Amino acid sequence: MSTNGYTNWAVDLAEVGPVYPFQGYEVLMVIIGVVFWVGWHRIQFVREAEHLEKARHTGDEEKVKAQLERY
Repeated sequence: MSTNGYTNWAVDLAEVGPVYPFQGYEVLMVIIGVVFWVGWHRIQFVREAEHLEKARHTGDEEKVKAQLERY
């Protein structure tokens, strides 16, 4: 796949110019990636906290306390 029309890369790359797509958008892509990464972890944190809170209230508290008192 060639995005710039070159079929032979045995040339001086200083004369070729950009050799990959989206050249110049590196900083924007890093910012978008970091925002996505932080957002994903925030969503996972909230979902796991909800799941753990729900799991905390699933058992019979009296039975759990009785079992814990045995030890």
